[in-house]
Amino acid sequence: MAEQVSLKKANKNMENSYSSLSVAIEALQKEGYTVDFNLVEEGVEAKSLKNTWKAGDLEVVRYYRFEGMTNPGDNTILYLIETNDGNKGLLVDAYGADTGPVSKEMIDKLKIQHE
Repeated sequence: MAEQVSLKKANKNMENSYSSLSVAIEALQKEGYTVDFNLVEEGVEAKSLKNTWKAGDLEVVRYYRFEGMTNPGDNTILYLIETNDGNKGLLVDAYGADTGPVSKEMIDKLKIQHE
């Protein structure tokens, strides 16, 4: 049996849904979310740009949650991030994974509000 992936949306007005994380990343990069962000203690970094942004210098504009039906290790959230200086990109976060120390401000920024 093929593994199924369910997708939950952060915003009821979002029009796109994606069958997999890789499909979502490809489509969103075409929409201009081209920076590859990594989570660091105080916020996010983009190694390709050699820059780091603190939690107060960015907004999470949308997110997509992918939940693996058979393997808990497949649980992932894809964040669409825009920085205050105009960079747009993606942060892939496997929830439950040990990412090291992260500031309270960044944890609050990434919190998902349940309706």
